[in-house]
Amino acid sequence: MHRMERTDIDTMRQISLADFLARLGHEPVRRSGNELWYRAPYRSERTPSFRVNVAKRLWYDFGLGKGGDIFTLAGEFARSGDFMAQARFIAETARMPFAAAEKPLFLPEPSEPAFEGVEAVPLLRSPLTEYLAERGIPYAVASRHCCRLNYGVRGKRYFAIGFPNVAGGYEIRSRYFKGCVPPKDVSLIKPEDTASDVCSVFEGFMDFLSAATLGIGGNGDSLVLNSVANVGKAVKHLDGYGRIDCFLDRDEVGRRTLETLKGHYGGRVCDRSALYDDCKDLNEYLQLTVKKEMNNNLKIKGQ
Repeated sequence: MHRMERTDIDTMRQISLADFLARLGHEPVRRSGNELWYRAPYRSERTPSFRVNVAKRLWYDFGLGKGGDIFTLAGEFARSGDFMAQARFIAETARMPFAAAEKPLFLPEPSEPAFEGVEAVPLLRSPLTEYLAERGIPYAVASRHCCRLNYGVRGKRYFAIGFPNVAGGYEIRSRYFKGCVPPKDVSLIKPEDTASDVCSVFEGFMDFLSAATLGIGGNGDSLVLNSVANVGKAVKHLDGYGRIDCFLDRDEVGRRTLETLKGHYGGRVCDRSALYDDCKDLNEYLQLTVKKEMNNNLKIKGQ
C-alpha cells in the first residue's frame, strides 16, 4: 500500500457535497440561502433534517445530532470510522484514482446509463440563467454557447445548463450540481467561416463564458478542456495553431497543465493568466470586475 498523498486528501475535501450526494442518488428537497436540505441519505425519514452548507462543504444531521465534512459523511455510508475506508469510499464514488490502493480504484460503470432521456433544448431565461448571471455571465453570452439539458436519473427528471463537447457529450452545471453526460471530451468553439491562427485554451466552460463576456479572444478559436485530464485529447485539435493562449487556473494543477502544453508546443504557448493575477481563475476575475463596475455606477448616481 502506498502512502496517501496530501494532494489526494485536499482534492477530496474540495468535492462538492451536493455532487457527492447526487452521485449516490440523493437530491436536495429544498434550498434555503446557502443551505441544501435532504432527507437523511443513510436512514429513513419523511421530514428533511439533513443540511448541507454549500460554501463550507459541511453537513449536519439534526435527526442524529452529528455532522462533519465529506470524510465523516463517507463514514456514515461506509459504516466505518476508519479514515482510509472513508477515503476509499469517496474515491470510488467520485470516480477518482485512489493513491493508497495497489492500483487506482474507479467506480464501475453502471450496466444502464446513469443519465436517461437526455434532451438538449434552447436555454431560455430561467433560474439557470439567473445562476449564470450571479457568476457574471449575461444571458446573451450564455444562450449563444449553452443549452438547457433535460435528463433523468433513476426515474427522476432534472434540468441543468448544458455545454456540448466534440464527442457528443455535455458538461452540465446548475446551482446544485456539476457533472458530465458522457462521453467526456474537450469542446472546440470556432467563429463561423473564419480560419484562425490563434486558439485560446480554458480549463472549464465557466472560464470560456467569462472570456466571451469580457471580450477576450473573440476573433480566434477557443478550446475548453472540461478537465485537465483531457490535455492528451486536446493535442490533435491544437496542432495546427501558430499561437496557443492559455487562460488556466492560477493553482498547481493549472501550472502543471501549462507546463505540459509548453513541453509539447514550446514557444507557441502563451500564459495569459497575469490578466487575473490576484484571482483563482477567469470567472473570479469577471465577478470582481462586474462588482467594481456596479459600485462605480452607484457612486456616479450618488453624485
